Amino acid sequence: MKLPDDVRRFLARRFQSRHREWLLGDAGEGQWPLEVSLGMPTEQAALRQVDGVRVWASAWQDWQGVGTLSWCERRWKTLGSQRLPEKLALRNPEDVALWIGESARWGRAKSRYQTLTARWPALARQLPRYFEVLADYSDADFRRLAEMLDWISLNPNSNLYPRQIPVTGADSKWLDSRKGLISDLIATLQGDPTGERDFFRRCGLRAQPQLMRMRVLDPELRARLGGLGDVSAPCDEVASIGIRPQNVFIVENLQTGLAFDDLPGAVVIMRLGYAVDVLGQLPWLQQARCIYWGDIDTHGFAILNRARTYIPSLKTVLMDEFTLMSHRDLWVEEKDQHPSTELPLLTSTERTLYQAIKGNTCGQQVRLEQERIRWDVAWNVIQASNR
Repeated sequence: MKLPDDVRRFLARRFQSRHREWLLGDAGEGQWPLEVSLGMPTEQAALRQVDGVRVWASAWQDWQGVGTLSWCERRWKTLGSQRLPEKLALRNPEDVALWIGESARWGRAKSRYQTLTARWPALARQLPRYFEVLADYSDADFRRLAEMLDWISLNPNSNLYPRQIPVTGADSKWLDSRKGLISDLIATLQGDPTGERDFFRRCGLRAQPQLMRMRVLDPELRARLGGLGDVSAPCDEVASIGIRPQNVFIVENLQTGLAFDDLPGAVVIMRLGYAVDVLGQLPWLQQARCIYWGDIDTHGFAILNRARTYIPSLKTVLMDEFTLMSHRDLWVEEKDQHPSTELPLLTSTERTLYQAIKGNTCGQQVRLEQERIRWDVAWNVIQASNR
C-alpha cells in the first residue's frame, strides 16, 4: 500500500530516470497519463493489517494534490463494503514535477529547450542530455551559451582566440568549464557529431600555444643562449633550441624545479603534469639521459608511466619506498587516486610501491609531495644522479 510519501519517492525516481525522454517528447514508459497503482490489498491482506489499511485509506481521503485519484468499492465477506483508493493518474511531466517539487527546474528546462530547438532544430535530440544545463543555468549563462552557439555557427573558421569572441561575459573561466558542451553542440549543428572533438578545431578557434617551462642549469649551456637561464616558450620553439644537454631532469612541481642550483650539462623541465606527451616533440631530449622526479602518489606514478611512452629509458629519483617511509610525518591524503590498477611501463619496484599506495597498505591514500622532501636529502640525490 503506497502512502502519498511513497508515491512522491516513486515519482522522484521516475523523474530522475525519464526526464530527458519527457523533455524530448518521447513516450518513454508508454503513454500519458502516467498511472500509479496505490497497492490496494486483498481482503486476506487487509485482515492482517486492519489498522494499516485504515491509515492508508485515510491518508488518501485527506489528500489534496495534483492528479486524478481513482477510488473503487470492495465488497468483502468479513470486512464488508469498503471504498478504497486504487490509482493515481498524472496527465503530463508537469504534474510529476509539481508532485516532487521540481516544477521550477522542469519549467525552465522545457522553455529553454523550446527556445534552442526553435533556433536550431538539429539540437532536438542532443539537448536532453544536458538537462541540468537547461534547468540550472542562470539566465545570464543561458544567454551567453545561446549567443556563443550563434556566433560560432555564423563564424565557423574565425581563427580568433576565444577571448576575442564578441559575446558579453564569455571570459576564459566561463568558457574553459564549458568547452565540452559547446564542442558537442557545435558538432551536432555541423552534422558531424562523431568527428573532431577538439574544442578549438571544432569551433574554428585558435588555441594559445602550449608553453614549456625549462631552466638551463649549466653556465656553458646558458652562454649559448645569450645567458638565458629560465625559459618559458612554445614547445616547438623549445624543440629547436640550440643546446644539447647531457642530463634532463623532469619534475612535477614548479617550486621544485626553481630550487635547483647549477648542475653541469643539465636542464630541468617543470610542471608538465599529464602533458608529458610534449616530451616526444623534443629531438634533443632523445639523446640525453632523462630523470623523472614526481610526487609519491598514484598520479605521480601514472604520469611516469605516461612519460615512458615517449622516453622508454626514463629513470626516476626519490620515488621509492625508502623515501616515502622516511618522510611519514609529511604525508598528506591523496583525495582522488588514479583509477588504473596496472601501469605497465613501471619497473617491478615502482609497480610494487604503486600497488601498495593504491591498496592502502602504507596508510589511507598516502601522498608525499615532492617539494616536502627535505631539500638537503633531495639535492644530494639529484647531484649524485647527474653523472
